[in-house]
Amino acid sequence: MCLEARHDAPGLPAGRWYDSSETAVTMPALPNTTENAALRRLIAERIAAGPLTFRDFMEMALYHPEHGYYSSSRPTVGRDGDFITSPEVHPAFTYTLSALITTAWDAMGGPGTVVEAGAGNGTMAADLLAVLPPATRYRIIEASPALEATQRQRLRDYGARVEWASWESAPAGGERTVVITNELFDALPVHRVRMEDGEGAPESRLREIYVVERDGELDDAPGEVSTPELAAYFRRAGVWPGGGCLAEVNLAAEPLMARLAGMVGQGAVITFDYGYETARLYAPWRREGTLLSFYRHTSDTQPYARVGRQDLTAHVDWTALRAAGESAGLTTVIDTTQSELLAALGIGGYLAGAVAGTGLEEHLARRRAISELLDPAGLGRIRAMVQYRGDARLGAALKAAGGSAHG
Repeated sequence: MCLEARHDAPGLPAGRWYDSSETAVTMPALPNTTENAALRRLIAERIAAGPLTFRDFMEMALYHPEHGYYSSSRPTVGRDGDFITSPEVHPAFTYTLSALITTAWDAMGGPGTVVEAGAGNGTMAADLLAVLPPATRYRIIEASPALEATQRQRLRDYGARVEWASWESAPAGGERTVVITNELFDALPVHRVRMEDGEGAPESRLREIYVVERDGELDDAPGEVSTPELAAYFRRAGVWPGGGCLAEVNLAAEPLMARLAGMVGQGAVITFDYGYETARLYAPWRREGTLLSFYRHTSDTQPYARVGRQDLTAHVDWTALRAAGESAGLTTVIDTTQSELLAALGIGGYLAGAVAGTGLEEHLARRRAISELLDPAGLGRIRAMVQYRGDARLGAALKAAGGSAHG
């Protein structure tokens, strides 16, 4: 089936932009814009009621059911939004990914259910449903009513093949199930911490960043950690932030991965996200952490600007995420970058096969889009991981489909 390009936004950076160097970056400040006044008042009231961790602030800013960023009717993803993820760049991403899913179906004896957690505007779902076997069923787990409404409109022609579930109602232990997430974990609310300079045990020097008001503006304020889980996280990892460094701790990522793994009785979990191994994420030269905000395809380091109107994100601890899947009974067969996985799955063949019957302009658009998806300094550096549960033949088939993309 021919999937038409939608790479019609030249000049817009694809994805949630991160520096390609291995040094911390402070982005230039963007002009402030109208924030969500109602949400800002709620945050002020919450601060007045007691200490507000950055984790709780981020949850309100992104996920407040009425005023949060992802509850807005304004587009967040795509040309008219604040960032572009891989499925929006070009259908070639999803078409290539479908080869991995059909490999799983073949190894398990037939089509099953694709579960997409956090489906955004429904682009990947629409593209997968267009190319996967008609017997494939699609389940979306979506926390945002606004996004679910967008998805339902976009996928209305697929009728009963698509269903929606909440995190509470999503069934566990499904046979022939493939779970997919794309930039889900890096949007989870994170705690921010700072390691003080000086001598002594790291536990005694770890401080948490709270959100306070100063002269009517939101600001950082260090204090005692809100939960012993923060120090426990670093003890388990065997790595602590360097003295004077800011860092983020995502306590929700590991339980969420375990939950996704529990949805698979036989099948796979496919994860795409921005992340680093633990030692690199908390390297002593990473002075300001990885937290960024995104607004109108520009990023900066101002989490308190444009409250409720901008996206907030932080890199994932990839070591911990991989281990969480394995602790939940999954076996890792592919752990690499998006660039290497798409190349191994044959995205170049998609471009070659699209030459016949397409005009020069369309061909060049596809070529530009695929270049963006593979760019090792951009979307191509997103981490990609495939973990499975089931017969060893399933694991062997998935590993073979990934070719040399095993990390």
